[in-house]
Amino acid sequence: MEFLQGMLYTFGISFVAMPILLGLARMFALYVVVRERQCVVFELFGKVRMVITEPGLHTPWKSMGPFAMLVPFFGKKFLVDLRIDQTYLRSQPVNSEEGAPMGIGVWCEMVVGEPLDYLYKNNDPLGSLRANISNATVRCLSNMKLSDMLENRHGMSSLVRQEVSAKSKEWGYQVGSIYIRKVHFRDRGMTSQIEQKVVNRLRQVTAAIQQDGANRVNVIRSTAERQAAVEFAKAAATRPQIVGKALGQIAETPFIANALFEVLETQALLASNTLEVNVVPPGVPLVYAMGGAVPPARSQ
Repeated sequence: MEFLQGMLYTFGISFVAMPILLGLARMFALYVVVRERQCVVFELFGKVRMVITEPGLHTPWKSMGPFAMLVPFFGKKFLVDLRIDQTYLRSQPVNSEEGAPMGIGVWCEMVVGEPLDYLYKNNDPLGSLRANISNATVRCLSNMKLSDMLENRHGMSSLVRQEVSAKSKEWGYQVGSIYIRKVHFRDRGMTSQIEQKVVNRLRQVTAAIQQDGANRVNVIRSTAERQAAVEFAKAAATRPQIVGKALGQIAETPFIANALFEVLETQALLASNTLEVNVVPPGVPLVYAMGGAVPPARSQ
């Protein structure tokens, strides 16, 4: 029984009484826990009494004394986040030097450098910083050449950062990187016209490449035909010489020459379209056969 009573007392003290006591201690500023990249500001009777930026466990009573317990009733305690923050502004309206309506996307990272300026010098420091970035973008990047606006993003980012940094320090902000992430055309009609021009240009380039290829093929073909014609002409010119030389060697032997000419003459006769062949029966004189007459019958 005593064990159960001790366990209940321990549970009540650990999980009920202790959190209540710690909550009252924090409420009356007996101690305060400051996390990493965090700042705690104590304000009492309209004045800043203490600023804690070091992380860890702190006791405001060391600096403020008994006045620390009056903060929940007559003052305020502010928690300021000192971590790096980021913001992105989409499609800021800017006109180029040529009059093209452009949209600029600006990415910015910032951190609170002066917590008191952040709390008391501006009611909406983040909104003011975004408005300052937007105004600086329009003011610094308007009337730039369209080619520079589409190509030189690093220079544009530097111009906007120089313009924003000075003003942001007055509101407790420290501006880190400012980068132009996107540049686009805001007029859809202009975008369509540019796309059509790009498509037409690609078609022209493709047609020019095809025509150049066809011209090269024609040049190669004509060169090959010219060379072939030259070789055929050389062959036609040398043929009579070769044939004449062969016939001269054949004419040195008379019987071979006669046989050759007879064969050639026979080939020429066989190739003629008007060639007629008459078969002469045996025993019929050649004169009768050529004249178509019938020879007389022999008497028995």
